[in-house]
Amino acid sequence: MTTRLIIAASAFFLLTPVLASGTETTLRLPNIFGDSMIFQANKPITVWGSATKGAEISISFGDVKTTTTTDIMGNWRTNLPATDKSFIPRILRITDGTEAIEIKNILVGELWICGGQSNMAWTLRASRDSDLEIDSAADEHIRFIRIPLIARNHPQSDFPVDSPTASEGNWRKAISSEVENCTAVGYYFAQRISRILKTPVGLVDVSWGGTMAQHWVTDETLADIPEMRPYHDSFETDLKNWIEGGEEEGAKRRYERDITAWEVSVKEARANGEREPRRPNGNDYINPGHKRHPAGMINGMIFPIAQFSVRGVLFYQGENNSFGTSWKPFYATFPAVISDWRRVFSRPDLPFGLVQIAGWSNRRSMTYDMNHHTNVIREIQHITWQRFDNLGLIPTYDTNSNGSIHPAHKRPVGERLARWALAEVYPDQISRNINWKGPLYKSHLIKDGKVIITFEEDTADGLRLDKDIVAGFYIAGKDREFHHAQARIDGGKKQLIVWHDEIDSPVAVRYGFSNLPHGTLLNGKELPAYPFRTDTWPMTPHQSTGDYEIKRIVPSSN
Repeated sequence: MTTRLIIAASAFFLLTPVLASGTETTLRLPNIFGDSMIFQANKPITVWGSATKGAEISISFGDVKTTTTTDIMGNWRTNLPATDKSFIPRILRITDGTEAIEIKNILVGELWICGGQSNMAWTLRASRDSDLEIDSAADEHIRFIRIPLIARNHPQSDFPVDSPTASEGNWRKAISSEVENCTAVGYYFAQRISRILKTPVGLVDVSWGGTMAQHWVTDETLADIPEMRPYHDSFETDLKNWIEGGEEEGAKRRYERDITAWEVSVKEARANGEREPRRPNGNDYINPGHKRHPAGMINGMIFPIAQFSVRGVLFYQGENNSFGTSWKPFYATFPAVISDWRRVFSRPDLPFGLVQIAGWSNRRSMTYDMNHHTNVIREIQHITWQRFDNLGLIPTYDTNSNGSIHPAHKRPVGERLARWALAEVYPDQISRNINWKGPLYKSHLIKDGKVIITFEEDTADGLRLDKDIVAGFYIAGKDREFHHAQARIDGGKKQLIVWHDEIDSPVAVRYGFSNLPHGTLLNGKELPAYPFRTDTWPMTPHQSTGDYEIKRIVPSSN
């Protein structure tokens, strides 16, 4: 962790009391602690909170007991020894001699953070198979908590909870009466690893729809990214206007004034047979520091849980960096999510399972497809995976059947993440090799008017075209004009041969490049091939300015 980040995080913990909403007691725990929670197995269990200055705090978990003393600010923190996984419920008891807190029905197992934007936030209730999954859910040992959507200007020590029964901020079980609000991707992931590892599984859902990568990165890191300057300037201007406009009271007055004016305009429009104006949007009158903004989500949703012991992270984000010019900082902000979270959690090796975004809308012209923002995002995600340790990447373009930005088929996403985790995070706990990568481009050779593609070892076993249909392949000559290509499999050599009858001297091949990719290249496990290209030509995203070129991504967290 960099020096300045250590200072910011530790100073915040020491100087800011941990606040639990709705209580008048002195002894307090952060809201991440709650009945039916999961502790991470085989790692020290960090417990922290606040009480009166100098109080002696006694902590017990099952048969384990320890004591600590609050500091001059009333804060305390201690580690319980690592514990094996267990389906037996236990109670966490904390007392300062006067007051006591009990957290009941705690299991010990595997704890994963589910982060990103709306495709990770997508609930089981909204997924394709909800009619089957919700009524059949009966996994009391799979628990989840959705962290409230909190954005702030500065790191927070806790998050608020509306009530003990609120759908956000409270631990729930993967049973029919409670599971509908669980992240669907996380649910399918947990279901699979729980069965194979025979362990309880907990999911901490920090996803927020519509967020960009920079929302999950610290201000300190963003300050060094030139492409972030416009975003910072816009936010600082909004914040300045908010403060000068009287903050909450000023916003309330403006809203009431604008509502009154709107009501007059509606009456006039109706009288004149004209179209009625839109009602003022309440979101325009909210503190900018409480809305989506650079560093807002890491401050409001990650810092409060950063002392929690976890196994790893599942991260599904990139769609909102696929519009306009929002792709420009992504080459730096997306890898920074990994680096910063690893620093904040004090885990340089924290595993990340990354989900490569699908596509949406309709295909248009070849130029449109070849230069679309989503290709930029997918490529940056791929490069990040290749240049960092302890990362996995799974493609999802084959899960989108209707052009929606929210593919409803979440089971393949969760299960492919589970394949990665079992193979790479838990290899010593499984009895067989698990394949998790689809065909992964390695190199190419141009010979006799054809391009011969070779794949990374062990990713192309059983290489095939789905239903023997050729789709998703593009080829270009020296003019850099792409055309739909022909392709066939050389099964003996596990190679792909690509050509076009009217291009005698091909120069480049691309696969799965489109706003809404359609590809048929699979391996024997029917895992889809990763989109790839053999060229490094600049791409010019539509409705944008400037060209995208492959940029250097430094694995600073390793």
